[in-house]
Amino acid sequence: MAPDEDVILNRTQLNDLAKMPATRRLAAILAADVAGYSRLIGRDEQDTLGRLKAIRTELIDPSVAADNGRIVKTTGDGLLAEFGSSVDALRCAQEIQASLRERNAEFAADSRIELRIGIHQGDVVVEDGDIFGDGVNIAARLEGLADPGGICVSARVQEDAAGKLNLAFRDMGDSSSRTSPDLSELSQFARSGIFPLPTSRPIRCR
Repeated sequence: MAPDEDVILNRTQLNDLAKMPATRRLAAILAADVAGYSRLIGRDEQDTLGRLKAIRTELIDPSVAADNGRIVKTTGDGLLAEFGSSVDALRCAQEIQASLRERNAEFAADSRIELRIGIHQGDVVVEDGDIFGDGVNIAARLEGLADPGGICVSARVQEDAAGKLNLAFRDMGDSSSRTSPDLSELSQFARSGIFPLPTSRPIRCR
């Protein structure tokens, strides 16, 4: 296999590799959390937790599985998922956000459960089913830069998606998060209620 040849792993392969001793590999990482989680919990804890559980079981878990990914871990308001390719991760994020917009249509703006999603492809260390490393940290930083209901991806993910997914990207502008070279070029996934999005030339931050 050529050194620069893409290696795409399916969900079964990802799960099998996760059971092995600590290894390093290239993966697409999706990090997500609920925008305004503390406010939603403070307003109505039981309703918020019930709706989050339904979103996870009816939407997120099936979407991740369908796009050959695996849920690595969850927190009270977030999750980390791993995919074998950036295209699979971005397709999954697109499906989740589109479905959430439909679910949220019946709720007032301040009662909606909206996710912020960040995606990066990079090296990760896998040990006992968990993943660590710069790839995970960058995905988490990107998630923090995303708008509620939006998806923020690194330039590497944007390049991988070019010509493979009918998506539009917009320039985020300057970011103060320059602690990693991989964060110097970011793209904000264009938000829209209609999918697929019209094609436009991807733009990178300077």
